Amino acid sequence: MHDPHDPDAAFYFDLASPLAYLAAERVLHTMPVATEWQPVLARELSSAESFEAFRCREEQDIFRSEVERRAAEMGLQRMRWPDPFPFDSAFAMRAATYAKSIGRAVAFAQAAFRQAFAGGRPLDDADNVLIAAAACEMHPSAILKGAGLRSVGEQLSAATTAAAALGVSDVPAVRVGQRVFYGERALEEAATHARKGGIVTSSHETPDATAVSAGIAADAATRRAP
Repeated sequence: MHDPHDPDAAFYFDLASPLAYLAAERVLHTMPVATEWQPVLARELSSAESFEAFRCREEQDIFRSEVERRAAEMGLQRMRWPDPFPFDSAFAMRAATYAKSIGRAVAFAQAAFRQAFAGGRPLDDADNVLIAAAACEMHPSAILKGAGLRSVGEQLSAATTAAAALGVSDVPAVRVGQRVFYGERALEEAATHARKGGIVTSSHETPDATAVSAGIAADAATRRAP
C-alpha cells in the first residue's frame, strides 16, 4: 500500500536512450517509494543528449565502450547496439504512452529497452516494438491501434511539456517531489532523498552523459600522453 507520506516520484525515459535503459534496469529495486514511469520525447527537452553529436568515430566508440562497461558492471546481458543508432523513437514512445494508459508502462518499457539494447533491434521498426509488446502479453493489434490514436500522441506531447515545466531537461531523470536527479548513477541520491521524504538538501549529482563525456576526455588525454 502506498504511504501517503511518501514524496511524489517519477522516472522519465525515452526508449532511444541507452542511458535510460541502464536506469530502467535499476529503478524498481533502487527507489524506496512508488515511482511513476513516464514516457517523454527526449528530443523535445532542452538539454537532451542526441547521441549524434560525436566529433569523430573514435569518440563514439569510447562512448559505447563506457556504456557497455557499465552494463557489464550491472550484470546485464551484453550490449548489442541497434542499427541504426540513434533511431527515431516516435512510434515506440507512442506505444509506451498507450501502455502506460492501460497500466503496462513498466513491463512494456523494460521489454522494449531490452529489444533495443540487449537484442540490438532498433525501435524505429514497428515489428520490433510489437515483439516487445508480445513479450509482456500486449496484443500487437492493440498496440498498433493505440499508438496510432491522436489522443495518445497528444498525451505524449503533454507529458513531455509537463516534465519540462517541472525541470526535466534530459533523460534518464528521476523526480522526487520538486527535485530532479539525472542519470542512472544518481539513482542512489534520488533514493536517499525519497527516504528523507523529499526534503530539499544540497547535492552534486552529475548526469550520466556528463560523466561519459568526462571519461571520453580522460581517455583522449591518456592517448595523447607520451
